[in-house]
Amino acid sequence: MIKGIVFDLDDTLFPESAFVRSGFLAVNDYLKKQGINSFYKEAIYLFNTGKRGNIFNLVLDKLKIKYNREFINKLITIYREHFPSIKLYEDAEWAIQYFKDKYKLGLITDGFLVTQENKIKALGISQYFDVVICSDEYGRENWKPSPTPYLKVMEKLQLTGEELIYVGDNPTKDFITAKKLGWLTIQIKRSQGEYLNVDVNEDYKAHHLIHSLIELKDLLLNLDQAK
Repeated sequence: MIKGIVFDLDDTLFPESAFVRSGFLAVNDYLKKQGINSFYKEAIYLFNTGKRGNIFNLVLDKLKIKYNREFINKLITIYREHFPSIKLYEDAEWAIQYFKDKYKLGLITDGFLVTQENKIKALGISQYFDVVICSDEYGRENWKPSPTPYLKVMEKLQLTGEELIYVGDNPTKDFITAKKLGWLTIQIKRSQGEYLNVDVNEDYKAHHLIHSLIELKDLLLNLDQAK
């Protein structure tokens, strides 16, 4: 019997692209004070065209701004540590409210600790979860697919793998370890997302696929009836 539902955060409960835009705006505000304009416009254009990883460098090059590694690190820190303007997907807000009194709820999220903690605070959701695991608290080596965050959830909720569901969006890391530990896994595949078109081998794939968290209700009902 399923007793706990554990969610991923980024692109599962809220759009990560909203955090990116918020972070770019924070960096833009800082740079404007240094007399540097148009950062946000150029950065969001690059992001929307698929650029990842070195956007700050590319934008400063485009704007013909001289910089060094220290300056880039300053911008990265502003980006990572800003308090974001983000909100839940509508179906995520519904799911949390619907399931919070029916199951134990958990959250596992990768990413730099201060960044993920600020996201959770900005969304105002910590009170709805029985356990929140920011994997970076245990070191970068314990980000998913490390078993550490999953085992911490099992320990804190006092549930076995067979009693738990993991809902996430990233098939490259979200499901393989949960499956090994006996969890049921569900991938949410939204119309937009970083991992929408990622293909992985069978070990990495979730047991079930949904396109909205509202579908969880009927999926769980059908699983119960099938027993």
